[in-house]
Amino acid sequence: MKDVFRRLVSDFLSTIVFLVIYLATDNVILATTVAILGAIGQVVWSRIKGQTLGYMTWASLGLVIVLGGATLLTHDPRFVLAKPAIGHVAIGFIMLKRGWMLRYLPAIVTETIPEYVTVAGYAWAALMFVLAAGTVAVAMTGDMKLWAFYISVVLIGAKIAAFAIQYVAFRLLIGSRMRAAARA
Repeated sequence: MKDVFRRLVSDFLSTIVFLVIYLATDNVILATTVAILGAIGQVVWSRIKGQTLGYMTWASLGLVIVLGGATLLTHDPRFVLAKPAIGHVAIGFIMLKRGWMLRYLPAIVTETIPEYVTVAGYAWAALMFVLAAGTVAVAMTGDMKLWAFYISVVLIGAKIAAFAIQYVAFRLLIGSRMRAAARA
């Protein structure tokens, strides 16, 4: 669990740095510059430590540089604010692969209700696309406080709620199937 949080912080470090500096200084140029330098520094540090960098790390660095560069050129933070949407769209496309979720679930789930797992996988993909659209819509307002709320509360809250709904639904469906099998 500790490793998961470390990776999440690492993945979102440039966004966190941008937000903190922007809210503290109200300076888009400074916040964007520091976020870009921080992302580059993360990659350099990882390479110095001998860590292998995955595709997502390089993609994230590219996005920070491209979107950060657009922000610096235009003095418009909306480019950087839209970055999380790109990640959600990419994850959404990955989740469109039939059965992607099966490998993450216990055997009782995959053996008892595999068709519902597939449906849930597509529902997760749809959720990622909706959250991405919401991120872009909020980013286009340029309102940093609204964006910070959306990123930290809505995005996380929607995923937690979806997980809870899925958990309860799967438990109910498995219980129902097992009772029906016992009666048969």
